[in-house]
Amino acid sequence: MSDTLTDHITPQMDEAGFASIDHARLQTPSVSTHVPRILILYGSLRPRSFSRLSAEEAGRILNRLGAEVRLFNPSGLPLVDDGVDASHPKVRELRELVAWSEGMVWSSPERHGAMTGLMKTQIDWVPLSDGAVRPTQGKTLAVMQVSGGSQSFNAVNQMRILGRWMRMITIPNQSSVAKAFLEFDEAGRMKPSSYYDRIVDVMEELIKFTLLTRDRSEYLTDRYSERKESASQLSERVNQQAL
Repeated sequence: MSDTLTDHITPQMDEAGFASIDHARLQTPSVSTHVPRILILYGSLRPRSFSRLSAEEAGRILNRLGAEVRLFNPSGLPLVDDGVDASHPKVRELRELVAWSEGMVWSSPERHGAMTGLMKTQIDWVPLSDGAVRPTQGKTLAVMQVSGGSQSFNAVNQMRILGRWMRMITIPNQSSVAKAFLEFDEAGRMKPSSYYDRIVDVMEELIKFTLLTRDRSEYLTDRYSERKESASQLSERVNQQAL
């Protein structure tokens, strides 16, 4: 006969920090009425940057889907640790946009089998925490890449890893445009193709996930390990002897 697990909590678990799942907070949160706020980052400063052109197409689609969209221009953003800090105007601009946003799109070229340094620099300037605030935690993310040659997924795969590290909700769908120089007209607009259709798919999914999670993100990212630490610190402070 198999053993049954009858104990409500294991000896290793901190009971003060442990909590049952709150179905009400998951299923019936207060619902925001403003339009979704989406920030788009792109990873090239070339005059005819296909990652920027793809990002602009994504922005048009998001606008059509009812989102408020802002694109960050990374020109002038300094390298991390290059003698500047978060007071730099471009760094402040980027961090304020991240704080404003509820979801993000990252669009990078694939260069030498990876995202560009410019794309990584933008992400590196966004802190995991800023005081008691985690700027990216619980926000949605869509990843896109453009390639000069055949279709590849190295850059989007790397950005997925970074999105997880930044505690973001990275949507399942993604976009990878091969031979991007063939996919845009002289005006910089994307030609009709299956690549364009995929970007529409990705933006639709991003909006759906953003609407689904933005009012639940605080609870979705609430962690036992962090509650346990807070409970222990509180107990230590309350029970310490008077000095």
